[in-house]
Amino acid sequence: MQLPDYHGGSIVNLMASLQKGLEGPDHPYAPSALLPAAKVAAHRQVVLWVIDGLGFNYLRAHPQAACLNAHLQGAMTSVYPPTTASAVTSFLTGDAPQQHGLTGWHMYFRELGSVLAVLPGKPRYGGVPLADAGVDVGMLFAHRPFSNRIGVDAWTVSPAFIARSGFNVAHLGRSRLISYSNLREMLAQTARILREGSRKFVYVYWSELDSIGHHEGIASDAAQAHLIELDHAFERFLAQVRGTDTLVIVCADHGQIDTKATDRICVDDLPGFADMLSLPLCGEPRSAYCYLRPGCEDRFDAYVEQELAGIARSLRADDLIHAGWFGLGEAHPRLAQRIGDRVLLMERNYILKDWLAQEKRYDLIGVHGGLSEDELMVPLIVADS
Repeated sequence: MQLPDYHGGSIVNLMASLQKGLEGPDHPYAPSALLPAAKVAAHRQVVLWVIDGLGFNYLRAHPQAACLNAHLQGAMTSVYPPTTASAVTSFLTGDAPQQHGLTGWHMYFRELGSVLAVLPGKPRYGGVPLADAGVDVGMLFAHRPFSNRIGVDAWTVSPAFIARSGFNVAHLGRSRLISYSNLREMLAQTARILREGSRKFVYVYWSELDSIGHHEGIASDAAQAHLIELDHAFERFLAQVRGTDTLVIVCADHGQIDTKATDRICVDDLPGFADMLSLPLCGEPRSAYCYLRPGCEDRFDAYVEQELAGIARSLRADDLIHAGWFGLGEAHPRLAQRIGDRVLLMERNYILKDWLAQEKRYDLIGVHGGLSEDELMVPLIVADS
């Protein structure tokens, strides 16, 4: 089992190189072994384009994505868990989950007395976003945005449907926001920014590959066709920004694996399992955070060992913090609260779902959040304009 390499080989280390190369202070994590800060500093401006769901192995398995592969520098690890809520927060803050404390799609916030879907910012049972309910999302997360850690101008280029979300606004800092509605508009807006003004950093986020993978499978023809579309777009973009002294970096938050019906397990089908829980499962279906009723710890571990052998492993949550799964150094003061008592790490391609009463049920084919190589490893693609 491979873990995130926070000593120089993760997306957090990429952000360390960017922070130093963009006139910021030294980062507490080591710089990226694949992209030194000096290379960043040698360019007038830098673009970081995050393609949600683009795994390293997936890209290498599709050599017809010729331009992306031609500029591939190597593989990096994501963070744990390798999922958007944790990894994109690392891109937007420069911190590992150990420091920023966001650890999955569904998280228990004791300070709100609620399990939240973090990115849409809604209680899991539904309702209005946190900001509409009067919650100061920026104060809740208490993150320092990456744009406030560097010494150059910053821009964020975001899909229109999430551009003004509470999560996105809480991480803008002094970055200027541009929204877009499609791939062509995203690239045109970014190229326009790069032709104007002083030295800058531009963060660009694209979500469609991840969405296709979830609904049709990352191995689907639709996902492959979209990858080729992204490859052609990348090639066109390099032509658009030629001569602007821009370092163009393409990376991802995580990869994906595909599941079949027999891989998808429901808590409803595990007799006695839910009786040991004090909250619904949190985190991710591939890395589930388990809040146990007092006195159930040994019974829970035995249950997993006997009934879920070859499907999941029960790990003490605090052991993962000390072992550096979430990052290095001092932990976020609420990190332990946010990962429960046990972490169920799913094996092979299994997932575990815990549905609330009256919650709309759905199946996703492509999933992530576990520690397979396909989920954890992401590409670092670098082009010099």
